[in-house]
Amino acid sequence: MDLLISELDVRGLPPPEPFENIMHALSSLPAGGALRVLIHREPYPLYEVLQDMGYAWQTSALPDGHFAILIMQAK
Repeated sequence: MDLLISELDVRGLPPPEPFENIMHALSSLPAGGALRVLIHREPYPLYEVLQDMGYAWQTSALPDGHFAILIMQAK
C-alpha cells in the first residue's frame, strides 16, 4: 500500500503559525497518512511535541536552507 502524503508549506510564517498549522494538519491526517512540512528553520520544539503525541519524523535540509520534515505515526 502506498503512503498517502499531504504537504504543508509554512515557510516564512511568523511564530506560532507554523506550529499551529502543523498541529491542525496532523489532526486531520488520515490513518496511515503522512505529512510533509516545508519550513524555513528547523523546529526543535516541535520534535518533543511530536514524540509525546506518538509521531515519528525525518528531517532533511534542503539546498535553499529550508527544511522538509516527513511526519507519520510511529510504528
